[in-house]
Amino acid sequence: MTRRGWLLFAAMCVIWGVPYLLIRVAVRELTPVTLVFARTGIAALLLLPVAALRSELRPLLKLWLPMLAFTGVEIVAPWLLLARAETKLSSSLTGLLIAAVPLVGAVVTTFTGDRERHGGRRWAGLLVGIAGVAALVGLDVHGAGVVPLIEVAIVVVGYALGPIVLARWLSGAPPLGVVAASLGLAALAYAPFAAFSLPGSVPSWKVSGSVIALAVVCTALAFLLFFQLIAEIGPVRATVITYVNPAVAAILGVTVLSEAFTRGMGIGFALVLAGSVLATVPARQHGEAVRAPS
Repeated sequence: MTRRGWLLFAAMCVIWGVPYLLIRVAVRELTPVTLVFARTGIAALLLLPVAALRSELRPLLKLWLPMLAFTGVEIVAPWLLLARAETKLSSSLTGLLIAAVPLVGAVVTTFTGDRERHGGRRWAGLLVGIAGVAALVGLDVHGAGVVPLIEVAIVVVGYALGPIVLARWLSGAPPLGVVAASLGLAALAYAPFAAFSLPGSVPSWKVSGSVIALAVVCTALAFLLFFQLIAEIGPVRATVITYVNPAVAAILGVTVLSEAFTRGMGIGFALVLAGSVLATVPARQHGEAVRAPS
C-alpha cells in the first residue's frame, strides 16, 4: 500500500469511528429527528452539486426502486434509531454493538444464494461473533432497557442489508450519485417531522459543532475520501475499516466522554471482531458496497 493509501485508510478508520461520540453529544439537546434532518440536509447540499457536475444523478432515475430501498435501510431508519438509542446507551457501547454488522451480513448472504460462503470457518465465525454480542449485551447494558437494544439491532440489520442492495441492484450506478441522492431523499423524508421538533433555543456550541462535524466531516468529506481510498487500494481492503471503526468509537467514548470501558466490552468486542474476520474476510470477492457512516 502506498503512503497515500495508508493516510486515506487511517483517516477513514478515525472519521467513521467518530459519529457515535458526536451523536451522543448532539442528542443531549436535539431530538433524533432534528439531528438526522440536519445531518442529511447539510451533507446533501454539499454532495449533490458535486454529483451533478459529474453527471452521476441522471443514471439513477431508472433505478428509483433500489435507490429508495437503499435509502430506507441504510440511512432513513438506521440513523434515526441510532440517535434514539444513544439517548440511553453510551457511545462506546453503541459503537461496539454496531461491530456486529459484518456478522449479520454474513448470515444474510449465506441464506440468500451465496453458496460459496458456506463452510466450517464461516459458521465458527458466526458462533464466535454471537458469543461476543451476548457478552456485550449481557455484561454491559446495566438496566438500559430493551428498546434501545432493539433499535441498535435494527440499525445493524439495516447496515448489513444496505451493501447487499448496492452490490446486487446498484453495482453499476455511480457511487457518489447514489450517496448524494440518498442523503437528499432522506433529508426530504425527515423535513416535515423536523419542522415540528425544532429546539426552543439555539443549541450550545458543542451540539452545533457536533452536527456540523457529522454532516461535513463524517458524511460529505468521508464519502469523498472513501471513494479515493477504494480507488487507491481496492474495495476489498478498504472494507477493513469496518473492523477498526468500533474500536475508535470506544476509545473516544472513554477518553472524551469519560464513559466506562468494562470487561464485557473488551471481551465482547474481541469476540465480535474475531467472528467477523472468520465469517467474512475469506469470501469478500465481488464489488464491495459502499456503506453509509454511522
